[in-house]
Parts: sequence; structure tokens; C-alpha cells
Amino acid sequence: MSDLYHDVCGTGPVLLLFPGGAGHPMGLEPMTRRLARRFTVVTYDPLGLAHGRLGLPVADQRAEDWSDGARRVLDAVLPEGESAYVLGTSSGSVAALDLQARHPERLRHVVAHEPPCVAVLPDGARQRERFREVYDAYRVAGPQAAGAWMAAVLTERAVQDDAPEGRPLTREEELASPMALFLAHVLRRFTSYVPPAAPPAVPLTLAAGVGSRGQLLHRTAVFLAERYGAGFAEFPGGHIGAVEEPEAFADRLADVLTSR
Repeated sequence: MSDLYHDVCGTGPVLLLFPGGAGHPMGLEPMTRRLARRFTVVTYDPLGLAHGRLGLPVADQRAEDWSDGARRVLDAVLPEGESAYVLGTSSGSVAALDLQARHPERLRHVVAHEPPCVAVLPDGARQRERFREVYDAYRVAGPQAAGAWMAAVLTERAVQDDAPEGRPLTREEELASPMALFLAHVLRRFTSYVPPAAPPAVPLTLAAGVGSRGQLLHRTAVFLAERYGAGFAEFPGGHIGAVEEPEAFADRLADVLTSR
């Protein structure tokens, strides 16, 4: 189908990548090149932002829509009878969790790195409200102000009085910015997503960055691993370890994927 935006590189078993944010794979190229030495890497771009659709209208997103699209991508690229590894990072890991819950048939092992599924936590209502405050900050004062709020939420501290001020983006500015699209159309629904309670039907590993210890999404990953009886692994770097330490992140991922 025409909306199956994805790129393929490398040789070996198929590894599907769900980028974070609004699904734009920017910054993942070094990790992808490293992984392509051992895998056929299929990078899914759910909104087509890296495939000529940046600047076009975007609706509010659902994890289920991303995972349904990923299933169709796998149907298109997987040889008959074969299954795929999956990595999701940040918002992409929410879609990866939904994929393994609703479409496990052709999956081999799923790694969900720091999924912001904060609604599942004992204090989930409060955490969802804090992400709503990030969204409100974006609408009132733009991405830089929202970024300061986001940093405070992820580190579980109060927003500083000297948080940057700004202005709302125009519609054209928003549509041209993957970060703005994430804040406007991904953040609220993905942080409200609760994975199905059933045990995973395929091997599942929750992951978090070493640099995220003591932070909200490290706590969330540990909680989800315990809730679903899944594995847990720490990866190099922090929340964006795939960008910060791409080669070490890729090597750790390969070890985790092939260990079960």
C-alpha cells in the first residue's frame, strides 16, 4: 500500500525499528548502519515524515494505528514463514508493545526501550496530568518551553522558575517540525496508553538507559517488566541512547535480541 513508509538496509534476520517522537527516524542512521551488519533493518516511518510528507496535515495519533501499519510492513517484507525482531524507542516502544499484544504472529523478540506508558504506574493519574502540562506548555509557549517541562517530568522534579518562554507556533511551523508534531499529536495519547494485561505471547524485553536510572521512564520500564513477567535490560546512554551512543546501543540490542 502507498502509506507503508519504510526503509530497508542490511542482510540477515529482519529487525523492525519503531523510532520515537512522531516517528521520524532522524538521528538513527549511525545505529542503523551498525545493526545492518547483522540484520535486515526495516525502519518504519508511520507518518511518512522522512518520505516527503513533512509539512502535510497530521491527525492525533494512536499506538494502535502505528502497530497496524507496522504489521502490514512486516507482511510486505518478511519471507513466508519467517518472523521479525522488533525495537521500539520512546513513543515507538508504545507501538511496539501494542504490536506484540495484538499482532504477535510474525514476531520473534520485542525490545521496548523506555516506553512512556506512565498510565500503568501506581501514580499514573498524576503522571498523565504532568504530561498534559507539557502539552499545555507547548500550546501556550512553543516547543522550547515544552521541552523544559518535559525534562522536569522525566526527571520527576518541579519545573524551574526560569523555564524558557516562547510563543505558540503557527500551523505551518508546527507541520514543519517533527518535535512539534510529537508534542501536538502523539504525546497525550501515547502516554495514556495501557498495554493489554495478558502475558506477552512472544519474548519481550523492557529496556531503559543506564543514564536514566532514578528517572520516570526507567521506573516505568521496570514496572512493566515486573507486571508482564518480561525481561528487563539496561542499555548505554539515557532516553535517547540510540542517538547518544549508537554503536554501543546497537551492540547491546543485538546481544539482547539473540539471547532468548
